[in-house]
Amino acid sequence: MLVLRLLNVVAPAYFLCISLVTFVLQIFVFIPSMFRDPSTTPLFSPALLHGALFLFLSANALGNYVLVIQSSPEDLGKDLNLGKGAEVADWLDGSRSPGSALPSTHFCRLCARVTQRHDHHCFFTGNCIGSRNMRNFIMFCLYTSLACLDSLVAGMAYISATLSMSFVDPLAFLTLLPHSISQFFSGALLSSEMFVILMLYLWLGIGLACAGFCCHQMLLILRGQTRYQVRKGMVVRARPWRENLQEVFGKKWLLGLLIPVLNVESNYRRQKEK
Repeated sequence: MLVLRLLNVVAPAYFLCISLVTFVLQIFVFIPSMFRDPSTTPLFSPALLHGALFLFLSANALGNYVLVIQSSPEDLGKDLNLGKGAEVADWLDGSRSPGSALPSTHFCRLCARVTQRHDHHCFFTGNCIGSRNMRNFIMFCLYTSLACLDSLVAGMAYISATLSMSFVDPLAFLTLLPHSISQFFSGALLSSEMFVILMLYLWLGIGLACAGFCCHQMLLILRGQTRYQVRKGMVVRARPWRENLQEVFGKKWLLGLLIPVLNVESNYRRQKEK
């Protein structure tokens, strides 16, 4: 438990550090290298368009990241009828008193909260993912993946121009790291260039991981399931996939796709208002 709590603090700091390094490299290294002659650069030059695209992706990724943290799961233990003699600790092993539980509620040891439609605990946000922040979490994964892949392309263009390399051969990227390590220790490669090459592989790994996680999460949503339900072997009521999507993304899904906005209200809150 101590290791998990430490990871819950270190992982968000690691993500913010990677985000800061990516932003600095893009704004102060990659984008300026695309300008050949700033005085004659047209208004809609590739450098400006790339800069605008990167800022759009970064703003959405960081915006949804903040919303995931701010939209913390409600402490349902304060409002639910846990039954006589029942404590929040009774939720630790998944036990529930009759008539007290909403579907897929779960007590998280790290958050010390009972979360409605609990999916999993995300260490990179230091928060549980549930009905209140699921949409923002998916948008965070999507835009983080796109921002990393955008940085990967820009970094490859920078390395190609700086080291006069060509990535036409698909094996060129795979052999770039071992070849660069040998050049770095022989003194033929600068430390800044080696750092950018290492970041290329880091962006590739994070981008593919976030893309895969986002696709897996979308498949679960289409089936009306959460990762917690799958892990516990819970049977869910079959519903049309459109209803499952609307439950998570709401009717104004296009707005949430373009700008970071708060998630839809949870079913628990709507039931509570009734």
